[in-house]
Amino acid sequence: MKQSGGEGSLRPEECAGKCEYRCSETSHKKPCLFFCKMCCAKCLCVPSGTYGHKEECPCYNNWKTKEGKPKCP
Repeated sequence: MKQSGGEGSLRPEECAGKCEYRCSETSHKKPCLFFCKMCCAKCLCVPSGTYGHKEECPCYNNWKTKEGKPKCP
């Protein structure tokens, strides 16, 4: 069985629930959910917890903005 949170471990329909939890403690909920869902759709992975743990999802972790900042929350 794949470790939960691993790259490609989610089905697209699971992204909303995982992102809801990932963004549950931020004060910037709308942008967090927007980018988390976009990243999850591409990577089929959301890191565990509400912050950090991005090493669990290299695709999610390595996707950067034009400015070189992390795209995924």
